[in-house]
Parts: sequence; C-alpha cells; structure tokens
Amino acid sequence: MAKQVVPESDRRRRRPTKQGAVLSERLIVETALRMLREHGAGGLTARRLGAALGADPSTLYRYFTGMDDLTLAIGEELIGRALSGWTATGDWRPDLRELGLRIHRAYLAHPHAAVLTASRVSGRPRELEADEAILRVLRTAGFPDPAAVRIYHAFIDQSLAFAALDAAALALPAAARASDEDMWESTYAHLPADTHPHIAATAPLLAARMKDSAYPAALDMLLDSAGLQLAAATG
Repeated sequence: MAKQVVPESDRRRRRPTKQGAVLSERLIVETALRMLREHGAGGLTARRLGAALGADPSTLYRYFTGMDDLTLAIGEELIGRALSGWTATGDWRPDLRELGLRIHRAYLAHPHAAVLTASRVSGRPRELEADEAILRVLRTAGFPDPAAVRIYHAFIDQSLAFAALDAAALALPAAARASDEDMWESTYAHLPADTHPHIAATAPLLAARMKDSAYPAALDMLLDSAGLQLAAATG
C-alpha cells in the first residue's frame, strides 16, 4: 500500500543531513537528476539516493509515495525548466515554436531523465501550466476548439516524442552513439546505385542531415499545417 505523503510544512527535517543540507522536494529532485545524468536510470534507487543525500532512504517516503512518484516529480521539473523565461507574445506561431524548442532542449539536457519521464502524465502544476498555455495560445489565435485540441495533442506529443527519441540516442554509450552516427558515411554512402538508387542519389544529403534532430523541421511542418487550418477556419 502506498505510504501517505506528509505535508511539506510538517516533513522538513529540523537538522541537516550528513551532507549538511536540509531535505526538500526540490533538493531530492535535483539530486535525482544528477544521479540519472551520472549513472543512468539503473543507478537511481532509494538506497543510492538516500546515500547521496546523506539521509536514510526511508526519509524519502516522507516526500514521495515511492520512486514512481519521484519520477513524476522529475518530469514536472523538466517541464518547469522549459517554461522558465517563456512568455507568450500574442503571435501564436513563434510562441508555439519557441515553447516546443524549449521543451525539446530541457529534456535533452537530461537524457536519462527524459527517457524515464517523457511518456508520463503527472497532472502536476507546471504540467498543467504548460497545457493551459498551449491551449490559450491556440484559442486566442482563433482556432476553433476541436482544431485547438487536435493541434495541442499533436504539438505536445510531437515535442515529447522527439525529446524521448533524441534523448535515447544521447543516453547511449559513447561508442554505440558514434557507431550509429558513422553508419551514414560508412554504409549508406557506399551503397551501389543499381540496388539502392534512391539512397545512393541522396547519400551526401543523408550524411549531412541524419546526425541532427529532425524535431525543428517536424515542428515547422506541424505549425505550417496549423496555419493552413486557421486560414481555412477564419477565411
């Protein structure tokens, strides 16, 4: 049975941990992000997190119901970092483009955390703030509600899907990642035209492009499509 989470005001330690810090949700999440960056998802356990914080692992359950609850809090932190400094200008297309790129960058800054959290829905305040902002931008621009919801759905899923995909590549061991990237020049670039004519014809372009994320291009395609829908709805 899940343990009851103690309210923040009641659960703060009166004494610092062995590391000299006072525990808080934010400190735990930041330490978990550091552990994920250094050791990957397999290195994040309550025991190891407690040791890194200088606290008994059981203390973590005064802040989170379990490791899955902590995972949701980590995702909430990444969304919060994406939103930090972003303000809608009233021009829907650049506003959404900037927000999408911010989400992508925030997740790629923590690849292991991105893979762990991109598919989750937490219902926490900053997640709700992001969803409200996207829908507000679309509805204020004049998109009818069915179109606004359809575009919101495509926008947020595209942002998180590319974040997870690109983060998974970054989370690979360096040798594996280098091998994957080299494949475009070591294999694709040398395929004969008689068996793979279209790859052979575009091999230099593939080698130049495929090492980079397709997210900016995909985002522009989505926003171009949305613009056409808005013109049709308001024209």
